[in-house]
Amino acid sequence: MHPALLLFGCFFLLLLCGVPIAASLGLAGTVVIAVTGLGIMAVPTSVYTGIAKYPLLAIPMFVLAGAIFDRSGVAARLLRFAASVIGQGRGSLAVITILVAMVIGGISGSGPACTAAVGGVMLGAMVRAGYAPGFAASVTAAAGSTDILIPPSVAFIIYSVLVPSATVPALFVAGIVPGLIAGIALVIPAFLLSRYHDFGSAQGNEPKPKFWQSFKEAFWALMAPVLILGGMRTGWFTPTEAAVMAVFYGLFVGVAIYRSLSLKDIAELLVESAETSAVILIVVGLASVFAWASSTMGIVDPIAKAIVSFGGGERGVMIVLMLFLVVVGMFLDGISIFLIFLPLFVPVAERFSWDLVWFGVLMTYNIALGQFTPPMAVNLMVSCRLAGCSIESTVRWDAWLLLSMFAGLVLIILFPALALWLPKVLGFM
Repeated sequence: MHPALLLFGCFFLLLLCGVPIAASLGLAGTVVIAVTGLGIMAVPTSVYTGIAKYPLLAIPMFVLAGAIFDRSGVAARLLRFAASVIGQGRGSLAVITILVAMVIGGISGSGPACTAAVGGVMLGAMVRAGYAPGFAASVTAAAGSTDILIPPSVAFIIYSVLVPSATVPALFVAGIVPGLIAGIALVIPAFLLSRYHDFGSAQGNEPKPKFWQSFKEAFWALMAPVLILGGMRTGWFTPTEAAVMAVFYGLFVGVAIYRSLSLKDIAELLVESAETSAVILIVVGLASVFAWASSTMGIVDPIAKAIVSFGGGERGVMIVLMLFLVVVGMFLDGISIFLIFLPLFVPVAERFSWDLVWFGVLMTYNIALGQFTPPMAVNLMVSCRLAGCSIESTVRWDAWLLLSMFAGLVLIILFPALALWLPKVLGFM
């Protein structure tokens, strides 16, 4: 059997059998290494080299920072501030959910984590205000997907490790405008659907929170993204050091300012963050076995050449790659997609002279779409569980959000400057 068929065949067979994706990647790579006689000691070596990378230190720190801000009540304070600006009435809670998720995205960097944090505060409020549970779950899941675009982003860190020419600061800054485009693209259909179906009209008579009071409560939360990006821009610290600063800033806000974190809470957060980080890094380590096997056996080059020779030319290849990523994003998480397919796609991008920072933003945007595309949408699973509804009940609402956000992707494809202008101006490229 050809090594490529054996490698990918084992991987997809294990997935169909219900084996976790990390184990599927590692086992498929190990089987091929053993069968082809590449040397079984390559397995532990590949695992070690896969995770022994300095930029990956930022992942557990950003995971911990996101957990700290979640537990310290940041989402509730941001909700009050957003309500003081937007007001009450039809569609207001849907818009507030998206805006709050975008700010939380500048702290946590994880779509499912943001969906859980915002959904825990917003879903109950939306259902009580008359929003359909399926609609509320769809909006919350879609809002959480913007997190992997708005810095800091765990996905961007993984991409930078695999594509060293695309630095973490450049990717972080390049994701800001596309993240805003994605947010606006979600606000428009969420607001229009709410108006059409009269969602939230019962809120119209409720008093609006006082602006200055809510601003003072949310000020420290709003400053977190400024600290992370501003510190990197001024050269005070690297992305990894920025993650550590985010942790200390979150502890300061939670303990000294909001006084909502106890020693017991901090101990629980450390355990939860360690477990989450371990899952991410296990996937990275075992996927490195898969990647080493595919590159050593020369699987990557023939597939990349076949993609490049696709009859549609540059535009046709771009369309095929984007549609492929959306479909794959329904079933796999973003980190796994990068680890499996980047070795195939980067040579294609280089063949067409695509900017690798821009290409990284496009891939991440597609993964964001996949996070709330049924049937295996990770964000949608979280929000549906919190809202107490089925994924089937979200389809009629989710389709409009997907269509609008996909239009934002088309804009970024047609106008690369939307992603590249800001990092060039700030000197990151």
